[in-house]
Amino acid sequence: MHRIALIYLQDWIQSPQRKPLVLRGARQVGKTWLAREIAKTSGKQLIELNFERSPQLKSLFNQNDPTHILNNISGLQNKTIHPQNSLLFLDEIQAAPEVFATLRWFAEEMPELAIIAAGSLLEFMLNEFSFSMPVGRIHYLYVEPLSFEEFLLADGQEQRLQFLKEYTWQSEIPDIIHQQFIMEFKKYLIVGGLPAAVSAWQETKNIITAQQIQYNLLTTYRDDFNKYAGKLSIMRLDEVLMQTPHLLGEKFKYSRINSDVQSAAVKAALKLLIQARICHPIYSCAANGLPLGAEMDIKTFKVILLDVGLASIALGLNLQGIDSINDINFINKGVIAEQVVGQLLRTIQPPYINPTLYYWNRDKKGSSAEIDYIIQHENGILPIEVKSGTTGSLKSLHLFMQLKQLSRALRINSDKPSLVKVNSHLANGTAVEYQLYSLPFYLLGQIHRLL
Repeated sequence: MHRIALIYLQDWIQSPQRKPLVLRGARQVGKTWLAREIAKTSGKQLIELNFERSPQLKSLFNQNDPTHILNNISGLQNKTIHPQNSLLFLDEIQAAPEVFATLRWFAEEMPELAIIAAGSLLEFMLNEFSFSMPVGRIHYLYVEPLSFEEFLLADGQEQRLQFLKEYTWQSEIPDIIHQQFIMEFKKYLIVGGLPAAVSAWQETKNIITAQQIQYNLLTTYRDDFNKYAGKLSIMRLDEVLMQTPHLLGEKFKYSRINSDVQSAAVKAALKLLIQARICHPIYSCAANGLPLGAEMDIKTFKVILLDVGLASIALGLNLQGIDSINDINFINKGVIAEQVVGQLLRTIQPPYINPTLYYWNRDKKGSSAEIDYIIQHENGILPIEVKSGTTGSLKSLHLFMQLKQLSRALRINSDKPSLVKVNSHLANGTAVEYQLYSLPFYLLGQIHRLL
């Protein structure tokens, strides 16, 4: 299936300034497939080493000499390796942190050899092991689950994707096409973007088969907790993973996971799940200027899961009766909509940028307010309100726009696109005026182009 990240991989492998590339992402998001695919499409000989499957492979890297290392690999695999025509793929490199340190020597002494390293738990290694980091000598690429647009491609719907890419504000989307896209997006909510589940859906069009894959993936993540043994209770990790879907859209409170457990244990479990990129925090920020992270409150945050399909399966959602659903408001006042918007916002930036999510809230007695997401668009700040249906109050958005003196905002909902001039008043009579862009969920991938 086509992945947008392949475009960046093709640029990387052809670049004269190419450096070793590290793919970062949760387990089962497609890192290994991407490495193999770029080797195939570029005509490179693939030399693949998996350090989790064969830990003894790290002994091949017993010197910081790329020529010596390559000779070791050549001898082991009984093949001639020409650096300029080969791609060395170091999979599950977190199991061999000393190998990660050798990337700097390859960058300096053998730049003609293309190298890709990947690891599902790479953040643990980067945080916990002390060695000379190859700073400035490697590139990173962040791999997320398939976006909705990639989902369409995987399902053979190239023309529908082209329709989205060519849409302009001057266009009118016919009702029948709008409803078809809403239906496809509902399928995405259930199937999700993890490649194995998408592939099962693509091949069988059987949601039960796709959900079986999701259950297996969820079990795989939970089984991975054994790798964290000695760090904290596996039970705590399991509790956080399974409870997070029930807390979507809410300020995360450790007591909501298990009121009988000390918050420190829950906090440690959540930290590990974030490092494993299974959970993603949405930090509260002041939204006074760029960068957004400069004024974030690390103690105030919400949490979403890696993938909406996993969230849906954990919440017991399915496609039964989907034809009668008028909006994307499956459960708990549309929190699944907030999950999927956050997930897709992580895919609209170039994959060499580590995606981070923010929101804005004001916890003031008698005048509390919240904006679901705050993103950077070009050199400005863009507030995003997520409405699961086609209507909804915008009181918080009015307040935010007046406080920050911004000129435009974005609403994501189930309605057709629209562009309106808002002229309203706050409860205290203060006038507020701004441009409100409204886009349906299925056009979320086109935000930056359309604005």
